[in-house]
Amino acid sequence: MDSGHMTTPFGRRSMTLGMLATQMMSRQIDPAKTVDKWKIYRALCEARPLLGITDRALAVLNALLSFYPKNDLSEENGLVVFPSNAQLSLRSHGMAEQTIRRHLAGLVKAGLVIRKDSPNGKRYARRGREGQLHEAFGFSLAPLLARADEIEHLAAEVVAGKLHVQRLRERISLCRRDITKLIETAIAERLKGDWERIYAGFRSLIEGLPRNPTTSELENLLDDLATAREDVVNRLEMQLKTIKQSVNPYQNERHIQNSDSESIFELEPAFETTQGEPIADKAEPVTKTMTIEADMSVARRRPGDKRASGDRRGAIAGERANLKSFPLGLVLRACPEISAYGPGGCIGNWRDLMSAAVVVRTMLGVSPSAYQEAAAVMGPENAATVVACILERGELVNSAGGYLRDLTRRTENEEFAVGPMLMSLVRANGPIGRKTG
Repeated sequence: MDSGHMTTPFGRRSMTLGMLATQMMSRQIDPAKTVDKWKIYRALCEARPLLGITDRALAVLNALLSFYPKNDLSEENGLVVFPSNAQLSLRSHGMAEQTIRRHLAGLVKAGLVIRKDSPNGKRYARRGREGQLHEAFGFSLAPLLARADEIEHLAAEVVAGKLHVQRLRERISLCRRDITKLIETAIAERLKGDWERIYAGFRSLIEGLPRNPTTSELENLLDDLATAREDVVNRLEMQLKTIKQSVNPYQNERHIQNSDSESIFELEPAFETTQGEPIADKAEPVTKTMTIEADMSVARRRPGDKRASGDRRGAIAGERANLKSFPLGLVLRACPEISAYGPGGCIGNWRDLMSAAVVVRTMLGVSPSAYQEAAAVMGPENAATVVACILERGELVNSAGGYLRDLTRRTENEEFAVGPMLMSLVRANGPIGRKTG
């Protein structure tokens, strides 16, 4: 536009101090300054919340920019475009002319364009004989060039604010997930504490957040949730300190298996019958070993041998928890499916098997209390072995939790041994080789 000329709007439109300030700022543009019109438009789209313009007004501005012949805005190329409302409507996806006029007024009010009205209010340009542009009446895009740095700064501020809000929401989601799952764990494990009241307080924090919260409201909520999560973690840590180490299968690191990979337990798994029994001679066949097992089972059920009285069940459970486990190779031969649930998809030691058993018992719907009771009565290794057997028999077991509790009760009464169950699965999965590992 003509830097030495101040223009006023045509007709009934009034002049404002804001329009005057915009024109004065546009007169101070460096003649050598240029800016990519589409780059500044994208920055405007980002900075829209701070500039107070609507998305429809930006659509009209996009149409105005499309009439500018060059890609870079500069005073050398002129900064006035003069399309008619009909042409703007075509490039604004058919927007009504009345709507276009309203949004043009909004762009002028926001200080993004300047009206350069002709004496009769029409938009046109005067050209010389050689076609060069002498003077144009329409809308000047000079404010975009003059405010380019300001607009880019506002856009960067909006982007940083959105990123900050996104990170706040992510951290809030993590806190919500942690608190919910920790409280669910405490209730499932029947730990002491008023967990329902704690959960109700947690929900009140979440439900008190408005539908469209501000940044400060999100920051306050995050602080409250972080405090609540720390409180729940402290309560659980105090509860864990009171749990006996002998009941926790994760802390029991007894490895009864012979570390010698070529021991008799690895070479002759078929001769391992039931807990507490002496190992049969290597030269005896499997059928004889199973006969001994049957005889021992019958001997345990003689009427004269009554050990399952109520006052001695705890002692019997303690004795059976200390019984020797079966060779790991035999367990994996009988129950190959358990290997897929070990760390890294394989099982290399008893600790891996017990970790896999915890995963499987959750998948089968076995409660933590049922598994802990089985570990206390049978021993951690044998309880993990029984879970592996239940997984192997999956289709035949309707309720894994009930079945495990029943086996635990029968073990207390000395009516159940893991050996026959293992040998049955070994025979079902194929002939027994010389090595099971």
